[in-house]
Amino acid sequence: MKIVLASNNAGKLAELQAMLAPLGMELVRQAELGIAEAEEPFHTFVENALAKARHAAAASDLPALADDAGLCVDAFGGAPGVDTAFYATRFGYEKSDDNNVRALLEQMRDIDHRRAAMVSTLVAVRHAGDPEPLIAVGRVVGDIARERHGTGGFGFDPVMYIPEFGQTFAELPPGVKNAHSHRGRAAARMVALMREHWLA
Repeated sequence: MKIVLASNNAGKLAELQAMLAPLGMELVRQAELGIAEAEEPFHTFVENALAKARHAAAASDLPALADDAGLCVDAFGGAPGVDTAFYATRFGYEKSDDNNVRALLEQMRDIDHRRAAMVSTLVAVRHAGDPEPLIAVGRVVGDIARERHGTGGFGFDPVMYIPEFGQTFAELPPGVKNAHSHRGRAAARMVALMREHWLA
């Protein structure tokens, strides 16, 4: 089965493709089909992911999978949340993963309470009007490191310290990270939902 991934993020594509491979599903980025990114006007991950999935399904006539993910920092009342991708732009930087990490470290320089969660919400629809979208949420809690560690992953991985491993996500081997990350947990739940609802 071919599914449109309602994202143009190559990192997300690689991670999700590996996780959905056991189902024999082929993910295709929406950009490859000439589909523009959807608006994300909502304040929750699930609403934005659903909007993206429906947009991609409508434009492609294929089932669609969308991921809305972000970093929720306790000291910031859960921010940046759904605005994670644009976090650095609030502080005068250009949009990029590297600048997001730089801005976060600057904003947290004098903060000792560094607990944060990485959240991934996956939504899958069979078609644009699907009344029963599949929704899977994955969440990992850790601490924001005081400096970058590791070279793997993307996004905030170099500063997301996971106590159970004693390392940041960027220091973990890809297989370990994928199995235990917020997206990995959401994808495992999504695979189970797809098996039960779409493939049974």
